[in-house]
This record gives sequence, structure tokens and C-alpha cells, in this order.
Amino acid sequence: MSYMPGVEPEMSENCPESVEMVIIPRTGDIGNFEVRRALPFREKRMVGPFIFWDQMGPGEFLTGQGVDVRPHPHIGLSTVTYLFDGTMDHKDSLGNDMRIVPGDVNLMTAGSGIVHSERTGLDIRKKPSKLFGIQSWLAQPKKFEEGDAAFHHTAKTDLPVFNEDGVNGRIILGSFEGLSSPVKTQWDTLYVDLDLEPQQKIRIPSNTEERAIYVVEGLIEIAGVSYEPQQMLVLRPGDEVVINAQTSVRMMLLGGAAMDGPRYIFWNFVSSSKERLEQAKVDWKNGNFPKVPGDEHEFIPLPE
Repeated sequence: MSYMPGVEPEMSENCPESVEMVIIPRTGDIGNFEVRRALPFREKRMVGPFIFWDQMGPGEFLTGQGVDVRPHPHIGLSTVTYLFDGTMDHKDSLGNDMRIVPGDVNLMTAGSGIVHSERTGLDIRKKPSKLFGIQSWLAQPKKFEEGDAAFHHTAKTDLPVFNEDGVNGRIILGSFEGLSSPVKTQWDTLYVDLDLEPQQKIRIPSNTEERAIYVVEGLIEIAGVSYEPQQMLVLRPGDEVVINAQTSVRMMLLGGAAMDGPRYIFWNFVSSSKERLEQAKVDWKNGNFPKVPGDEHEFIPLPE
């Protein structure tokens, strides 16, 4: 997906002491598909390494339709694609061609440069289909910003899960509840998919420096304050937080260590250097990024 600065989230001040802020995503359209964007936000540029957060859908496509995000470049970030429903086909300039399905993880690391496309498969378009998921970006540590590009796909069955007292969880990145994801990251990162039955609760420990909750479905309550879905709750550092499910709830826990300095964003480029962003613009305009095998005939132009 792509970052466009015109889509700016809002903030709610309805916060108990343990919640630093509540970010209300704004709706935009990318690749003929509706997204809700929570990060980046003017008051909170990152949560740990998470610098971009899009909820994709839920949406439905008629026969013959689907997502078409044409080839586009990235530098200085890792994309994390995680679906709840539907499928998406990823192709990149390293030659990877992978279909992601619900519960799997695609982690694509850009380093000094990579190009990829994201589309609904031709076979999927033969009948109506759905798509629902989260795509996020992780800023790369400064020492890895100009490293080699890479791509790793991890199947749902390889991710650790827990089920206790009406709380189900899948560890996407990092460690939680004594379990660790096999997906390797370049920075201290936490990412967990959580399902809570009504009236159940979960404690979010304080051992991760920066944390947020994104409520996908259902109603939650923290310290007597209720929150509806499609909101990102940034938790106050150092506080253990208890989350109560008022209904059936699906939510994502995200965060990690504070990043090693600020990051700048232009379009699909992330860097600790503004000059590097300018060079990436020139390189894309001049065709200096690699092509995507099997998807060479289209591309997204550099925004003016």
C-alpha cells in the first residue's frame, strides 16, 4: 500500500490515565479499495517501529473485480501484511510471487530499495470475493536502512498461539505470554492478534516500551471508559493495562522499543535522512529501481 499525506487521522481526548491518546483513523481509497489509516499521525509518528497502519476493508468485490495496487517502490521500511479474510497476491523485484491467506504473515524488507505489487488473483476474480486485513510498515533501524532487500513468508500454522479463559492469541512478531514468533525482525517489535469472548479480560504487561491496541471488532473497556472499534489506543509507557471485552472482541496489540531517532516519510519512502528521500524520488522518476518479474508493464508514478 501507499502513504498519502492527505489522509490524516483525528484524536479523541476520552482517555483514562493509562491511555496516552486515542487515534481515530480517517478513511481513504488506495487501489480501488477503502482503507482506514491510523499511523502516521501528527501527534504520534510511530509506536515502537510501527510507522504506518492501514485497516484494509472489510470489503467485497464483484466478479471480475479486485485490488490492483500497481508496482511501486519502497526504501527504509518493512511491510507487514496480515489478513483476516480473503487473499492477496504479492509480487516483488526479488522474484517472489506469493499468495497470502488469513493468518499468514508477509514480511517484506526494503532496505536500499525494492518494488512490489499487490493484486487480487485472476482465479479469485472469477467469482465474488472479500478482503479484510491490516497492512503496516516497520521503520528499519538506521544501520539497516541501506541494507539488502528481503522477503519472508510465514504460514499461519508456524505462528505460536495460546487459548486461556476465553482469550485467544496468535503471536505475529516478538514475544507475548511466554511465546515467541519465529519471524525475525531488525528491531524490538511486538505484534499480536487477540480474540476475547464477552466479559473476558487480558492484562497488557508494561515490559514493552511503546504499545498500542487497535480494536478491529467489538467493544472494549479500560478503567471504566468504553471504546468502539476502528480506533488505535496508545497506552501510557510503564503502565500495566487491563482490557475488558464488553462484547466479542478482535484487536491487535502492537509496539516495541522506541525507534533510534525520527523518521521522514514521502509517499512509500521512509528514511532518517531527508536527502535520501530526495534521491529515492529521482531514482523512481528515472527508472533506476528494479522491475517486478511478471508485472513489468504498469507502475504507480511519483506523486507531484
